[in-house]
Amino acid sequence: MTLILTNHAQTRLQQRGISNHVLDCLLQYGQRVHDHRGGRIFYFDHQARERLRQQSGPVLFKDIESKLDTYAVIGFDGAILTVGHRTKRINRH
Repeated sequence: MTLILTNHAQTRLQQRGISNHVLDCLLQYGQRVHDHRGGRIFYFDHQARERLRQQSGPVLFKDIESKLDTYAVIGFDGAILTVGHRTKRINRH
């Protein structure tokens, strides 16, 4: 799946210190919910963290464990609109 990063998302990745590897893991293993604006929010919930831990192994998981509060918003066209660190729960309703 080839995704396009908007200029805003690229800037936020750099500002917030989120690596492309963490973003790839988020898109591959993360939970997806609709944002009720036509996009989707990807984030790591408990099941996603466990899937990542089992697939990557303990050493690689330990390297990115501190970045698992990351989220990404994907637009209806498939472009990554923004990324950041969660400080609140994701509203899934």
